[in-house]
Amino acid sequence: MRIAGALVAVFDAGPPRARPRHPRRHQRKQQPAMADQFSNLQQFRKPAVVSKGGIVAAQSRKAAEVGAEVLAAGGDCVDAVIATTFALGVLEPWMSGIGGGGAMVLYRAAEDTYEVIDYGMCAPLSLRTEDYPLTGAGAASDLFPWPRVKDDRNLHGPGSVAVPGVVAGMEEAHRRHAKLPWKELIAPSIALAGEGLAIDWWTTLMIGSVAADLRRYESSAASYLIDGLPPHAPWGIKAKVQMPQQRLQAAMAQLAAQGPRDFYEGELARSIAADIKANGGSLTVDDLAAFRAHLREPLQIPYRGGTVYATPELTAGPTLAHTLRLLQQNLHANGGAPDAEAYATYALALQSAYAERLRDMGDADGRRALGAEHLAPACTTHFSVVDRHGNMAAVTQTLLSTFGSKFELPSSGIMMNNGIMWFDPEPGRPNSLAPGKRCLTNYTPVLAQAADGRRLALGASGGRRILPAVTQMLSFVIDYGMDLDAAIHQPRIDASEGAVVIGDVRLPQATRDALAQRFDYEEARGQTFPMKFACPSVVLREGAENSGAVEVAQPWGDAVAEA
Repeated sequence: MRIAGALVAVFDAGPPRARPRHPRRHQRKQQPAMADQFSNLQQFRKPAVVSKGGIVAAQSRKAAEVGAEVLAAGGDCVDAVIATTFALGVLEPWMSGIGGGGAMVLYRAAEDTYEVIDYGMCAPLSLRTEDYPLTGAGAASDLFPWPRVKDDRNLHGPGSVAVPGVVAGMEEAHRRHAKLPWKELIAPSIALAGEGLAIDWWTTLMIGSVAADLRRYESSAASYLIDGLPPHAPWGIKAKVQMPQQRLQAAMAQLAAQGPRDFYEGELARSIAADIKANGGSLTVDDLAAFRAHLREPLQIPYRGGTVYATPELTAGPTLAHTLRLLQQNLHANGGAPDAEAYATYALALQSAYAERLRDMGDADGRRALGAEHLAPACTTHFSVVDRHGNMAAVTQTLLSTFGSKFELPSSGIMMNNGIMWFDPEPGRPNSLAPGKRCLTNYTPVLAQAADGRRLALGASGGRRILPAVTQMLSFVIDYGMDLDAAIHQPRIDASEGAVVIGDVRLPQATRDALAQRFDYEEARGQTFPMKFACPSVVLREGAENSGAVEVAQPWGDAVAEA
């Protein structure tokens, strides 16, 4: 068994590579002089993990370790999903948690079946659209297309909270497939909350990126800020800073003891609804009690003699189907890695799929195919799991924005989503805000069975950039036969910003020049923040051997094998 390596910066000993600019680049707008100040020699590498045992690949190593320990204790793949989910909500509360929603795609090896559990958020039935009047002052921001709502009620605070689905999703998964008791699977997250949120440079960066909005809410400020400012990681090697999470710990203990329905019908539900109402939101106990996760048939997308299984309806799964159809027609894989023509084919397929997506979006009859089209910073986590028996899971969960609504419930310490931001506040459109309406999403968890028998569980975080990453990772493995170590290190492009194509600076010069000739082409580095490409986490099963890998620029993420 090879153990996952930490994030390593390797400095090339040779001279910097010449980087000629294509003449066409000089015809476009000049970049600001200080736009790119980073090293040209630094390289990120993060080896894939290979094991006969189970593997959890997640954006948080500590959460992946929780899931791997469950597998080592004899748990099923789904047991690891549940334990990892609750651990992630404690360890990276800006990304996901029990105040959010999501979806998972599962493969059950003994039955040779695939299924989707959809626990995406929805607008409260008690919501009143008149509480979201338009100001007429233009768009909410340069990154978000909806017209501005008074007091930004749809963007942050209690009024932006949709009915959360994570607990219901874990309830349904546990009921269907789990081997271990519910209480045992939540126990690690209770212990983690008791330790407090450890502050390192990544924690400081994530909190600092939204500190201005966290300051608006007393409970949020108390949990994540010190004197109104982000906490700083200590310089001393033995020093540590940890933010207390006792209220969240108590809420997790309540959930463990009373079971998942307590979140929707019991003491926790009453506490959640009371906090929302006291602070001006509309979510009620009745809204919570009405929520259920849904078992759905996955989309089955034929590809290269195999099948990709994706989430249907209000996710990017249908858009992935469009993209893969075009790739199957137009991509002709030559050699062991994509060439310039392959990357151009990726870009054209993605642009075509996004054009269709923009024409037809929203929770309306016959139009349930699309996600919210914006580039606002996304608060999403994805992890993938495979166990020693070959059961697999691809799981994506979100609060939508970083720290969701920025509103932490004062009584329970739960950070709530801002799912109402997914809806168009202007009436009369397919995605217009309405009571009880399901939220649209960009997430795309998938399972794939290749023609050669290999199986893949894959997804990513990164908002609208998720689909391009998932598309290319599938192609790297299926079209080019890459193992995960090669696939996770292969440079990608992004084509989710309309006509603009973004290329990784690590692409070969010939590929960069060819893309610059054909597209409105920009370049970006693989970097931790702000990410210009999505953050995939993936596991692969070939025969009886498993492997796992995560985005190399993600500072916390690792694939972890069971001991």
